[in-house]
Amino acid sequence: MEARLKPATKTASSDASAENVRKAFQECSANYDRLADQAELVVDIANEIIARLRRGGTVIFCGNGGSAADSQHLAAELQGRFMKERAPLAALALTANTSALTALSNDYGFDEVFERQVRGLAKRGDVLIGISTSGTSRNVIRALEAAKAMGVYTIGLTGLSGGLMANCCDAVVRVPSDHTARIQEMHIGVGHVICQIIEDALF
Repeated sequence: MEARLKPATKTASSDASAENVRKAFQECSANYDRLADQAELVVDIANEIIARLRRGGTVIFCGNGGSAADSQHLAAELQGRFMKERAPLAALALTANTSALTALSNDYGFDEVFERQVRGLAKRGDVLIGISTSGTSRNVIRALEAAKAMGVYTIGLTGLSGGLMANCCDAVVRVPSDHTARIQEMHIGVGHVICQIIEDALF
């Protein structure tokens, strides 16, 4: 005979958990309200990416940990589709090639793992988007510095302080939080809006 699940009973701990969820969602909502103040900056960034894609440029992403996952996520949105059925766009994440990541880390050190890929793959007219919740990730900053010297348009996605990234990018979106998880949520939100603007303009 198939066992039947008993209905869940409401407890004080479930009330507390639900309240925590509500607070988290309210925090997210408040963060996005503040992020809306940077709408014009995001549009300017998207328009620069569009111009460079039209001229044959590539959008390159890099970041560590959750930001590495965001890099691959956003590159895939451009290569595949975001909301429209369309031709692929030139985009890549420097976090996806495990052989390159491990070889460069082993031979040159982790600080150079993105910089050397930028120097080998990027060209004048491309875009590099560096993602770092702290704005102080040394390997991301070195990649941005190298890219800028090569004539690559550099964009930083970071947290409230901006960290060192604020001084080495052509444009920086500082999302309004110093809480890592909330910063990461807004980074994907910013990335998705940029993808939508690009699709609407090019297709």
